[in-house]
Amino acid sequence: MCTITLVTTAGRPDDLSMTLAKKACEKLNIRFEPRNKRSVTKISQQFDANIIVAGKNRYEYYPKGATAPFFFHPNSAAFRLKRVARGETDPFLEACNMAVGDSLLDCTLGMGADAMLAAFIAGETGKVVGLEDDENVAFIVDNGMKTYDTTELPLTSCMRHIEVVQSEAIEYLKQQKDNSFDIVYMDPMFEEVIEESNNFEALREAGSHVQLSQEWVDEALRVARKRVVLKAHFRSTFFEDFGFKREIRLTSKFHYGVLVKE
Repeated sequence: MCTITLVTTAGRPDDLSMTLAKKACEKLNIRFEPRNKRSVTKISQQFDANIIVAGKNRYEYYPKGATAPFFFHPNSAAFRLKRVARGETDPFLEACNMAVGDSLLDCTLGMGADAMLAAFIAGETGKVVGLEDDENVAFIVDNGMKTYDTTELPLTSCMRHIEVVQSEAIEYLKQQKDNSFDIVYMDPMFEEVIEESNNFEALREAGSHVQLSQEWVDEALRVARKRVVLKAHFRSTFFEDFGFKREIRLTSKFHYGVLVKE
């Protein structure tokens, strides 16, 4: 049985938060629950529900039982983009071998940091599509990509250039034609938690946990024109299990693997 999701406001709602609440209700086809001075935990327990809070300038998502809210923020993308814009390299972009005009399908969008770098390299003639299985997470990330208030360039333009699609990865891949994206990228939730990345804990609690499978890899290879790229924990056996050429990074707890199309 699926857990229901309700929308409420911050403790002292204003006109903007009420507008945001209405937008979430209409987009997700879920109902509004007035705050009435109750805590988010209290509302969640009372209705056995996930809660989306419409604040003054953002949404916060509390999956039932979550210890922290999930909300959109560009995270590492900002400083990574600055480095790339200065001409420095980025391991993700190196693994993808991205070029201007390329199209990339990010099967596990998350916060979208990698997709933003891909959008920067792909440029206006390229295309970046990001998939998110969880409907609530997809809504919050899509809204954040379109509305996040920043004057930083190229960050803003990169966010606006990403198409967020709510879909499970294999299901979406099966609907695509052969060789329809230059690069297909997969970053499933790590089997082991990287403690230094505790800012992703809220995403871990909110997002979908899908294990990599042979079907997923096969579909990705069919859809990719140039290559399939995998990101996984350095202890993961995914690279060897599915035939990826691992690019070892001695100072990092995650590695990239590549399958190049012949």
